[in-house]
Amino acid sequence: MVIYGVGLLAFCFLVGQFIGESLGRFLGIEANVGGVGFSMILLMICTDGLQKRGLLPVPTEQGILFWSTMYIPIIIAMSATQNVFAAFSQGFMALLVGILPTLLLFLCIPVIIRLLSK
Repeated sequence: MVIYGVGLLAFCFLVGQFIGESLGRFLGIEANVGGVGFSMILLMICTDGLQKRGLLPVPTEQGILFWSTMYIPIIIAMSATQNVFAAFSQGFMALLVGILPTLLLFLCIPVIIRLLSK
């Protein structure tokens, strides 16, 4: 069913947001740090794992694909709600927290690809 794909996407989004909020609190910043990125990585891992096990029927995959076409507008809407000025007023730590995870995730891409190709 299409709704299961949307449900999987919602689950990944909620878990990613929780991780981003928790990371922000851990770092002492009152902001979500990478929640959408964590959500998308979790969705890719879950989708690939379900496909490899044959547990992702076509209608469920269609639910995921439907929202993947909406990805860019959703990201733009979500980033518009973030208070960028408040983040930069936190000083150097805000820049470090933005740049460091991005660089680390770029370094993780080959590892993720290797894990998913098995």
